[in-house]
Amino acid sequence: MGTENDFLPGTLDMLILKALGRGAMHGYGITQHIERVSEGVFDVGEGSLYPALQRLLVNRWVTAEWGVSENNRRAHYYKLTAAGRKQLNKEAARFDRLAGVIRRVMEEA
Repeated sequence: MGTENDFLPGTLDMLILKALGRGAMHGYGITQHIERVSEGVFDVGEGSLYPALQRLLVNRWVTAEWGVSENNRRAHYYKLTAAGRKQLNKEAARFDRLAGVIRRVMEEA
């Protein structure tokens, strides 16, 4: 199956926040999780992931600290904050509304 790198605005942030809702992860772990759950539809590259993580850090929706990965390398581990969980809920509700509107338009056509 092909990959899709065109996200609706805010969708990548929402997917990262959702992944981090499972617990702290390093960047590669986040991309692997999103790719696995989307069955390869979403291929999140470093050029998209790390700017998104920076936005989330600036907004205080995630925190980061150094840790050691499974392959014994130093890595930043990102963790969802309470504000991030609240933002995830807002973004998920917004996405559900948007998807519903798109579905209605497509069914009408």
